[in-house]
Amino acid sequence: MALWLKNLPLFIGLMGLASLSMLVPALHAFFAYDDEATARVFLYAALMCGVLTIVVGLAAQSYEQSTAGRSQLLFLFASMSILPLILALPFYEAVGTISYFEAWFEMVSSFTTTGATLFNTPSDLNPSLHLWRALVGWMGGLFVWVTAVAILAPMNIGGFEVRARSRSGLGDRRHTRIGAQAAPTERIMRFALTLTPIYGGLTLMLMVGLLIAGEIPIVAICHAMSVMATSGISPIGGMQFGASAVMGEVIVFVFLLFALSRLTFSRGMFSDDADAVWHDSELRLGVAIVLLVAFVLFFRHFLTQDDALVIGRLGGDALSAFWGGAFTALSFLTTTGFESSLFEGARIWSDLGSAGVILLGLALIGGGVATTAGGVKLLRVYALIRHGERELNRLVHPHSVGGGGEEARRIRRQGAYISWIYFMLLALSLAAVMLALSFAGLPFENAMVFSVAALTTTGPLTEIKTGMDVALADLSVFGQSVFAIAMVLGRLETLALISLLNPEFWRR
Repeated sequence: MALWLKNLPLFIGLMGLASLSMLVPALHAFFAYDDEATARVFLYAALMCGVLTIVVGLAAQSYEQSTAGRSQLLFLFASMSILPLILALPFYEAVGTISYFEAWFEMVSSFTTTGATLFNTPSDLNPSLHLWRALVGWMGGLFVWVTAVAILAPMNIGGFEVRARSRSGLGDRRHTRIGAQAAPTERIMRFALTLTPIYGGLTLMLMVGLLIAGEIPIVAICHAMSVMATSGISPIGGMQFGASAVMGEVIVFVFLLFALSRLTFSRGMFSDDADAVWHDSELRLGVAIVLLVAFVLFFRHFLTQDDALVIGRLGGDALSAFWGGAFTALSFLTTTGFESSLFEGARIWSDLGSAGVILLGLALIGGGVATTAGGVKLLRVYALIRHGERELNRLVHPHSVGGGGEEARRIRRQGAYISWIYFMLLALSLAAVMLALSFAGLPFENAMVFSVAALTTTGPLTEIKTGMDVALADLSVFGQSVFAIAMVLGRLETLALISLLNPEFWRR
């Protein structure tokens, strides 16, 4: 049995897991809410998709797996775009008022951990459907964790190219050696067995913490899964509407730190994780950015308010404003998109008309490499910062020699070079998506916000108020298609897709 599973194509294995996962909302709808109609839809979908998986699996018994990099990247692309067609089946039948394309859009948004939705109010969906969206997002986050270690790391893409000792890309000899040692399915299964208990255990701990803080069960489990997957999916519209209030935000804040560095959960799986977690450049840079944003929002009050010296304004209001800025900054930096219940107070305290630009910038920076966070990634930003420091030092001391060892020199040189290339590719992708959304009828402000939201997988950004507010549901089919493609592009990253277009990549 184990040998048969090992020889199956990776996509068929995902189909089987998707079928089994449909039983979760079925049981939830039946036992928690006595909703037989929703439970029946998910049960029938699980049976039908399960039978389809078995039939296709039997037909693919003699399938010979390819260890080529192109096959593995095509598997990632198919998982993000085609698997949601299966996940959308029970969602489409249970809602009953949307098209299959809209159901597919919701599942693409969930599985890519974007969290954008076509439903303007949470009450449009019943709790079991919210659970299904959060569960799909949670599985998508686990999928990102596992494939980052099993596929992207050996290929030196997805952020790993910054520290790679050889040229990034699919021709890396390291990848060839790994591919010769183990088939892709075997590698993914091995890392999945290692990471799933960690991922599930952290989710369970967060859920229990939220329950202790006073959150209701369905909201606690959905928010716990959404935080670990950085999807920002919520059955009530966000954490600011939750019953756990600030206590829940404090608990979530701790778990959001796992999206700043891969060393917080996967030590020993990479060649560059020998240092302690608190010495990791990504974690330190992420914490510095969060504190910087919080302090800027806090001290801006004293530059804009006439009563800046009035002691009565300090104390509770000041502390609330600082916490609202810090939590929201970390949430958007990790591309989760949860807003603090005190963030509106922080905005008023700092006398900002809108904090949308700050949130857009944080989402663009993103979280750590090989985490569920999207964006540019902190490691690439760190490489550019170190390169800038070195260039400024050379202006003062032209004959100085850069220290820090071979690793630091590599990050300042080749790492900064490849990071800058990625920035340019992201800028071109952003311009292309904005242009396509403009053709769909979006004004400039909304096109920019929607493009950043899709490419950074930060769905809650679409709810930022701009001059001419447009909801995702108001877009045409063309506009929603562009947004869906951008979500897949943002999740897989531009370098991975460009590798597929490289002619040398397809030569035997």
